Amino acid sequence: MKKSIFLIFVSLFMLTGCTSVPPLNFSVSTPVVSPVKVDAELKAISVALAQPNEQKGDIYAGMEAIPGIWKSSLEESLGRMAIFKDDSEEKLNLSVKVLAIDAPAAGFSMETRTIAKYELINRSTGQVVYQREIESLGVVPMSYAFLGVVRARESINRSVQQNITDFLDGIKTLKL
Repeated sequence: MKKSIFLIFVSLFMLTGCTSVPPLNFSVSTPVVSPVKVDAELKAISVALAQPNEQKGDIYAGMEAIPGIWKSSLEESLGRMAIFKDDSEEKLNLSVKVLAIDAPAAGFSMETRTIAKYELINRSTGQVVYQREIESLGVVPMSYAFLGVVRARESINRSVQQNITDFLDGIKTLKL
């Protein structure tokens, strides 16, 4: 009996060593080129973590790299969608404020809740022409990986990817 328990623990330990922690990757599955175009040129994208008084949930220490990865994913997705007209007279900036990334500390099924506020701002008037707060959830079941840190990281990836996807779906119907 003791020998079989020992073998189970050794097997679990060996399996754990084979699982690598995935990198933060917010790239969404290939967005489809939009048949409808927004009559504006997107000039700049900025992504920032909310200040403590703006937050709608937790943003833990160590999340400082998230805005850069989020911005890269948005640039990639918007470029693939080709939804904005580069020759338009209307010029816009996209500003994203990350209000919460409630990542799990422990658990079997890992769930990350992400809230972000997206604003498209007219560069000549400063007027906000589109504003939307998006909340998304990334869930990773226990069967995904034995290590909790792997499931937690993947839940962050899935939550942010869903958040970006919801934004991209929302601007498909944007009329200025």
